[in-house]
Amino acid sequence: MTAAETPEPDQVPDRPRTGFSQGVKSLVVLAVLGSASAIAGVVMAGRTPPALTETADAAVPLPLAARLVSAWDIEDAPPLERAEGRLERNETLTGLLMRLGAAPGDAGAALHTLAGSDLLDSRRLRPGKTQAEAYFDNGTLTAVSVRADSDRSLLITRNARDGWSATPLYAKLTPGYKRVEAEIETSIYSAALALGAEDQQVVDFASAFAYDIDFQREIYPGDRFEILFETFYDERGNPVRNGEVLYAALNGKALKRGFYRFTPSDDGVADYFDEKGESATKFLMKTPINGARISSSFGKRKHPISGYTKLHKGTDFAAPTGTPVYAAGNGTVEKASRYGGYGNYIKIKHTGGYKTAYAHLSRYAKGIKAGAKVKQGDVIGYVGSTGASTGPHLHYEVYVKGEPVNVMSLKLPNGRKLTLDPPMFAEFTAFKAQVDGLRANPKGQITTASLSSNPSETAPSPTP
Repeated sequence: MTAAETPEPDQVPDRPRTGFSQGVKSLVVLAVLGSASAIAGVVMAGRTPPALTETADAAVPLPLAARLVSAWDIEDAPPLERAEGRLERNETLTGLLMRLGAAPGDAGAALHTLAGSDLLDSRRLRPGKTQAEAYFDNGTLTAVSVRADSDRSLLITRNARDGWSATPLYAKLTPGYKRVEAEIETSIYSAALALGAEDQQVVDFASAFAYDIDFQREIYPGDRFEILFETFYDERGNPVRNGEVLYAALNGKALKRGFYRFTPSDDGVADYFDEKGESATKFLMKTPINGARISSSFGKRKHPISGYTKLHKGTDFAAPTGTPVYAAGNGTVEKASRYGGYGNYIKIKHTGGYKTAYAHLSRYAKGIKAGAKVKQGDVIGYVGSTGASTGPHLHYEVYVKGEPVNVMSLKLPNGRKLTLDPPMFAEFTAFKAQVDGLRANPKGQITTASLSSNPSETAPSPTP
């Protein structure tokens, strides 16, 4: 028989059998590649399979899946036993594998492959969410899949000498969009999560309205909200993770307004703009702290320590010690030191005659000192109870041309107005039209990915 001749089917020589066939390995790899739901590695046992023969016509290497598996392998490969489970409270990955049926030595050896590598961050393992899949061949652990990220799994394989190696597997994600809208019964958070949004989308929604509304005191039952956000699907069409919020709207008693998350091409800084192209961002933040309640308002009051009635020059926000405090606006630190009854104190000078002050801090953020430049939203210190304080809280003051004012009732200047920049307003108008189209049909597409944190990864094809 010459090299150009092809044997008849009954002339195909028998392949040497190994302890663990290539087909079995291939099925495990394909299962992991197809699901993208695993997070730890996959452990496989078996000897090195026979090399595949490639002809001279194969100028372009075959895809991984095509080279790993053949019809002969699939037909001949014995089935693997599979078990899956989620990490329980106070449980380790090793403990999880043992609970799924792995021998302690196999579980430890497989996961030891990850030691000292950056393939898996143990701090991101979450009880109830981290899922593992274990594969067994005649009772011996041969594969484990654990989700490392929403779009990444780890594959750990065992070779013929009982050694182990780990490989990351990445799922190809397809971008899409999801719109949620509902009437608020208890909170926006619970309503949004029940409809498929996640924590980050609710945080982004709150950020868009942070300058306009007090979510603790100005949200009422019957108010309605709307959120349009990116979502990403795996090869099977399963939603894997959510992305940026493109549109956020609130229709309530205290406020009726909607914002588009738009990135002007001239500065590349994403911000929320209303339908008129006015930024949601204000000159100063009314509440330079997250998750705090107002414990004392601006105005005359009886001081809780001195007993005297006098003007309370600021607003107090009760919060646990260590809660981050943010710079209310861009400016220069004038003072960052101990200041009498204010305790640890920071004062920032802003443009237009505005100054802000922050008192009773437990400590200062790194680099915060007199003369330091800060941007709105920078962490400048942490809540404490230093000075004349009865408990941990932030005392926040705003001065206009040297006079203390009530920031809660202060009409603060707006941020950027796109109408003052015709080319950027034209960009925004075109982008707004696309987002409005997605609101009507979330399965549509958008031609720009400027809102995405990684445009090269998430940019969909243009709308025909």
